Amino acid sequence: MTYEFLQQYWWFIVSLLGALLVFLLFVQGANSCMRSLGWTEEGKRLVINSTGRKWEFTFTTLVTFGGAFFASFPLFYSTSFGGAYWLWMIILFTFVLQAVSYEFQNKLGNFLGPRTFQFFLVLNGLLGPLLLGGAVATFFEGSNFIIEKNNLVDATALTPIISRWGNASHGLDALLNPWVLVFGLAVVFLSRVLGILYVMNNVADEDIRSRGSVRLLGAAIPFVILFVAYLVHLLLKDGYAVDPATGVIFLEPMKYVNNLLDMWYLDILLLLGVGLVLFGIGKTAISPNYVGGIWPAGIGTVLTVLALFLVAGWNNTAYYPSTADLQSSLTLANSCSSEFTLRTMFYVSFLVPFVLAYIVYCWRKIDAKKLDKEEILTDHAY
Repeated sequence: MTYEFLQQYWWFIVSLLGALLVFLLFVQGANSCMRSLGWTEEGKRLVINSTGRKWEFTFTTLVTFGGAFFASFPLFYSTSFGGAYWLWMIILFTFVLQAVSYEFQNKLGNFLGPRTFQFFLVLNGLLGPLLLGGAVATFFEGSNFIIEKNNLVDATALTPIISRWGNASHGLDALLNPWVLVFGLAVVFLSRVLGILYVMNNVADEDIRSRGSVRLLGAAIPFVILFVAYLVHLLLKDGYAVDPATGVIFLEPMKYVNNLLDMWYLDILLLLGVGLVLFGIGKTAISPNYVGGIWPAGIGTVLTVLALFLVAGWNNTAYYPSTADLQSSLTLANSCSSEFTLRTMFYVSFLVPFVLAYIVYCWRKIDAKKLDKEEILTDHAY
């Protein structure tokens, strides 16, 4: 196990967590279209109680994703989470609103009324995927930061701060890049697709399922257009390459195409993922009785996002480019933890399959019975 292998390994783990997080955004996607899916107050409560069974999985995965990044690539964590804090604070704030909304919307003494908290759920359903998608897009489009490692040993430096943001927007400037917005909106519509597919599978209500079939195309068509547009842009744009011998970072024409050519197995992963997503959408749209589309589409989402993350970081690529100073861009080698830390965590990561098995077990127990109108009348309903 070399130091380089450990860096590649932990980028894979972080990428897998990021891919799982994007899949679990179906919670946000379903909430964002609860009114069109549920239509009536009873229908909206069915949608809310369906996603209410799973929102903890999404929030926990978000926290785990950030924790894994902090442990394995601490310089990214301090640069992005510390520098672009307005972006991340808005994301976390909307997720906190989500948690509060589930718990208090139908509690006695709720002077704001259920509709206020339902609005918060819709807000999280739109802003969460948009901003998370925008954050992922900066792995390809770059961010405005500067790294100054010499501050740690420079006695004349006013503060030993390694990284700083290049402007006062602290991350919100990324949204001024139209391609960041394109990718962010693609994630929004993808989350809506997954949310509709999940509710159709999880809720035993013919009215919701019939409306879901119609709403599905309304989310799928914009998603496909936006995703294909960004994918073409990504394959044609210059990428941020790093010389493994010197560590010098430079722009390479069609870098991400070269990555896919060099790592042919990622081509298979990407094509398989996209194919599964389209299959899940297509079969649900043309088969009135088919409600299992969430599973091929969900697996396809994980494979597609995993492939994109790996393209961004493997094969001598700067995974977090700097638009302010090219040489400040972060690579796996210049931003990772020590070899001892990565090696120790490597053995700890053997517990991950057991955690995943526990999640699958809990998921199956929660969904052992499809949600129906009788269940939302119980004391445990949201």
